[in-house]
Amino acid sequence: MVATYRDSNTITADDGTVVVRGWIQDIRNLGGISFVTLRDRFGTIQLTLIKKIIPEIFAKVTRLTRESVIVVTGDVKVSNQTELGLEIIPSDVKVYSEAITPLPMGVIDKVNVDMSTRLNNRFIDIRKAEIKAIFELKSIMSQLIVEVMNSNGFTQVYTPKIGSSGAEGGSTLFSVNYFGKKAFLAQSPQLYKQILMSTGMDKVFELGPVFRAEQSNTNRHVTEFISFDGEMSWIEREEDVMHMVETVLDYVLKGISERGKKQLEILKKEVKIQPIPYPVITYAECLKIVNDAGLKLKNCDDLGTEGEKIIGDVMSKKGVDFYFITEYPEESKPFYIMEKDGTSYSFSFDLDYKGQEISSGGQREHRYDRLVERIQKKGLNPDDFTFYTDAFKYGMPPHGGWGIGIERLLTKMLDLPNIREAIIFPRDPSRISP
Repeated sequence: MVATYRDSNTITADDGTVVVRGWIQDIRNLGGISFVTLRDRFGTIQLTLIKKIIPEIFAKVTRLTRESVIVVTGDVKVSNQTELGLEIIPSDVKVYSEAITPLPMGVIDKVNVDMSTRLNNRFIDIRKAEIKAIFELKSIMSQLIVEVMNSNGFTQVYTPKIGSSGAEGGSTLFSVNYFGKKAFLAQSPQLYKQILMSTGMDKVFELGPVFRAEQSNTNRHVTEFISFDGEMSWIEREEDVMHMVETVLDYVLKGISERGKKQLEILKKEVKIQPIPYPVITYAECLKIVNDAGLKLKNCDDLGTEGEKIIGDVMSKKGVDFYFITEYPEESKPFYIMEKDGTSYSFSFDLDYKGQEISSGGQREHRYDRLVERIQKKGLNPDDFTFYTDAFKYGMPPHGGWGIGIERLLTKMLDLPNIREAIIFPRDPSRISP
């Protein structure tokens, strides 16, 4: 009978042996016997080599360095001395690649390594099970988002990442030389997904990179990240968008808990599922909370990192992780957000998670004349946005949408200390390589 010990990078040979490939994680040489821990993406297994039985293979393997890559042919035996309960007795070993020494950092060594060293050697860092688990969960999250959006009638789209203007104004735009013309990297797919609302594609979403030229060296800011954006037509109020956002997140969190059990166990994490609907508090209520806590903010001020943390602490004491903040002053929101007639408020919201904003959204201004007025009100030139505003001249339904930073969501979900932990090759003001 063919021996199979796990779902892994394993090839079964015709004669009943197994072939496994991976990295040498550790070698324990005890004289006449040697134990080798071989690692692939699914975990580790022990190779047991006895010198007097396989002297040539014993000599070849025991001289190898840690993290060398080999392919092993052998028989699987039951063993009560290994964590997996199995071991492989090699009959042949081929060396694919021998690692040089010393390693820039260890994979299993219990030595603290600073973030910069880890990111400079990400190819080693991700070999650690707990680091790899983060990105496996990120992949699961993306799959779940696509599933729930498809099941709710949304069409996945892909918008340009090079454009002639930005959705949020010029202060956080990266400029690029586009064949002698000035262009910009996309801050958001906002303007394009709104254009699509005029086409009859009533519901669209996108998972893609966005770029923010923010001079922020914090544990929550990066200059390139993956944004999950959605837009939907025929809404009556911003609450319709809020309901869609919480529906998606409820599906994602439940899915992560079920499909990511192995990874969550490796990370020793548990995902808390908060019932929907999520609580709603107003911007005015938030201002009072932060002012009472000693952080003096004025109307229209951004709550900022400190303010969000204060609100998060208050909500946490109530057992709440997710909560919407609504009724922001229109002055503090972008031109595409709809104003509440006769007030200074806007039809907008933020969604905070454990004291940090992870999403912004709301109802958009779909009336052409009002939209042009808002562009002018923000000190921008409507002529720079004709590619966008033209779509509003020929019939635009009421619509709204949101954007969610995937890495921020994952960071808060797993209580990671830094958003860079959730990005394979992060970019910030001081890092553009690797």
